[in-house]
Amino acid sequence: MSESLLKAGPEIEVRGLHKSFGDNEVLRGIDLEINQGEVVCVIGPSGSGKSTLLRCVNLLEEPTKGQVFVGGTELTDPDVDIDAARRGIGMVFQQFNLFPHLTVTENLTLPQRRVLKRNKASAAKAAAENLERVGLSEKATAYPASLSGGQQQRVAIARALAMGPEVMLFDEPTSALDPELVGDVLAVMRMLANEGMTMMVVTHEMTFAREVADRVVFMDGGVIVEDGTPDQVIGNPQHERTRHFLSRLLDPAMADVEEETSDQVGKGD
Repeated sequence: MSESLLKAGPEIEVRGLHKSFGDNEVLRGIDLEINQGEVVCVIGPSGSGKSTLLRCVNLLEEPTKGQVFVGGTELTDPDVDIDAARRGIGMVFQQFNLFPHLTVTENLTLPQRRVLKRNKASAAKAAAENLERVGLSEKATAYPASLSGGQQQRVAIARALAMGPEVMLFDEPTSALDPELVGDVLAVMRMLANEGMTMMVVTHEMTFAREVADRVVFMDGGVIVEDGTPDQVIGNPQHERTRHFLSRLLDPAMADVEEETSDQVGKGD
């Protein structure tokens, strides 16, 4: 059997995932597989559980019930070395979470040296390579306060990439940005997709989802309503709930109606 066949199988696998905050059940039995090199965009209204699902994938939120596997390792196994398992998972948040008192390079080298135990030279080399990947080599000695929001988010992506992840998770990476700054961040994500990075992206950027995703997952009320290609889910949705959500994005005037009809689950966007 070839090596490629031996490695076949999902890079991310979620089985029967439930998550509750007190009496509020945010995830209600999620089953999801993402194969190596796949880009899966998760969309849905506020409160649908999409960000909670993403955070459960690297156990930033501990599931109430169910299993999560990344790279064949069960992260929900009580005996797993979660710190070691997380080293293969890059995470990019809505906020940039950069240290304001450190330069861009120092923001990239610090986690490498502390978590991966790389020496100063190796960490600096990885930092420089990944700053170049995101188009910010000239900002290596700058401080975060001198950067635009889009540049800070690209630094955050470079920081995650410098750790050498096999999987990248993005939680609404452009939601905190001014509209004119979104394009550069999405361009970096397109580059990663073209390089074959396995990516799970919670997003409201429908153009990105349509053009870059291999699959689109629509969530509502803590369950997966539709899962298919962008043409299927965005171009020809089969469920009325999906059609309603997409029409709201196309017509902002529908937003108030959407909020009233959505099954809000509170915490866990």
